Amino acid sequence: MAPRKKLKLSKAVVATLCGVGILLSGAALVVSTYPARWEIVHAEVPAPEPEVVEQKPRIAYVPTPEPLYGIYMSQCVSGTPSFRDSLVEFIDTTPLNAVVIDIKDFTGKISFPTDNPILADSVSDECGARDMKEFVARLHEKNIYVIGRITVFQDPYYTKKHPEAAVQSAGIRPGQPWQDHKGLSFIDVSHKPYWDYVVELSRVAHEDIGFDELNYDYIRYPSDGPMSDARFVNPNKPEAVEKFWKYLHEKVDPMGVVMSADLFGYVTVLHDDLGIGQQLERAMPYFDYIMPMVYPSHYNKGFAGLKNPNDDPYTVIHRSMVEAVRRTVATSTPVQTLSGTYIASSSPARYTKAAYSALQQRPWLQDFDYGKDYTAADIDAQIRGTYDAGLTSWIFWDAGNKYSALREYFATSP
Repeated sequence: MAPRKKLKLSKAVVATLCGVGILLSGAALVVSTYPARWEIVHAEVPAPEPEVVEQKPRIAYVPTPEPLYGIYMSQCVSGTPSFRDSLVEFIDTTPLNAVVIDIKDFTGKISFPTDNPILADSVSDECGARDMKEFVARLHEKNIYVIGRITVFQDPYYTKKHPEAAVQSAGIRPGQPWQDHKGLSFIDVSHKPYWDYVVELSRVAHEDIGFDELNYDYIRYPSDGPMSDARFVNPNKPEAVEKFWKYLHEKVDPMGVVMSADLFGYVTVLHDDLGIGQQLERAMPYFDYIMPMVYPSHYNKGFAGLKNPNDDPYTVIHRSMVEAVRRTVATSTPVQTLSGTYIASSSPARYTKAAYSALQQRPWLQDFDYGKDYTAADIDAQIRGTYDAGLTSWIFWDAGNKYSALREYFATSP
C-alpha cells in the first residue's frame, strides 16, 4: 500500500469537496489519497493583537461635603487668574469648602473650551477660563468641591442662532423672540431639541472638565418683561417645567454627577408657580439639592409681618427654610405633580408625594448690597436662620465676587 499522503487544503477546495462552506476555527483539513479518508488536525493560529483602547485620565472628583459652605465665582472671574486666585485663597483660609463656577451664564456663552461639535460654537470669546480643566483639577487637589452653574432657559445667544426655539413675541416684535426689560430672550421651556443641548453640556462639564456637581439656574419661564406679549408652546407652566426636570434627571443622573436646582425664594412659602412654573414639590424628585434664593432684599413688605424684610435677615431665612423643610419631609401636598396621586378623602385636595431628607434644602444667601449695605451681622443672621431651621449647608451669592461682609464675618467670628 502506498504511503498515506497528507494534503492541507484551502477553504475553497474543502467547500467544493465536502459541500460544506464552514471550517472549524484554527483547524486544517487533511485527506489521504488511498483510500479517501478525512482527518482534522489543528494548526497553529497566531493570537489576535489586543485592541488598544485609549482611556481618558481618571478625574479625582471630590465627594459632596457635609456640611457644605460655598461662594459663587462668575465666568469672567474664572478666567482672570489674579482675581480667581484671591477667591481660592479666601476658601483655603476660612471654613469655606466649595465654589460655584459659571459654566454657562446669562449671555448663553460657555466658559471653557471644547471641540464638541454641539457646543464649540457657543464657547465665549470674552470671558471664561481656557484652562478650566486644569483649574478644576487644582481645586480638587485642595479638596475644594466644584459646582458648575448652568443658566438654562435664559439664553440670548442660542435664541439668536435658533429664533424658532425662543419664547415668541405676539405683537411688540412680531415673528421675533420675546425680550424682557433688559433685552434678554428666553428659550421656550417646551423646545425639546434644546433639552439635549443642556444634557450634552452637562455631560462634557462633568466627564471632560471634572465638575463635581451641576447647578441649574433659570429653569423657568421668563418674568420681568411685557408678559402679555409672550407666547409659549405650553402655557401650563408648572407641568412644562416639571417635564423638563424629569427629562434632565433621566439623562444626567446616570452620569453619576450630583444635581442641584436654583428656585425663587418664595417657592418655599407659596404653593402656586409664581407665574414662572416653579413649585417646590415638583422639583424634589429630580435633584439632589434644592437651592432657594432666599435673599432678604428680594422679599416684599409684609412678609412674615415685617415692614422691611431686608432689615431682618434672620426672620426671612428662618421662616422661609422652616417651611421648606416641612414640605420636603412631608408625605402629602396640595401641589399636583406628575407622580402624585389624589387623596380622595382630603379636603381641600391633596396629593401623595415622597418624603425627602431635610438636608435636600441648601439655600443661597445674600452677600451683596441691595436696599442697604450688608455687614457681618447680616451674614451671621442668615447663617443662624439656616441652622435654626435644621439645615447645615449654605452658599453665598455676590455677583461682584467681593464677599466683603462674609470676609468681615470670618475675620470677627470666634
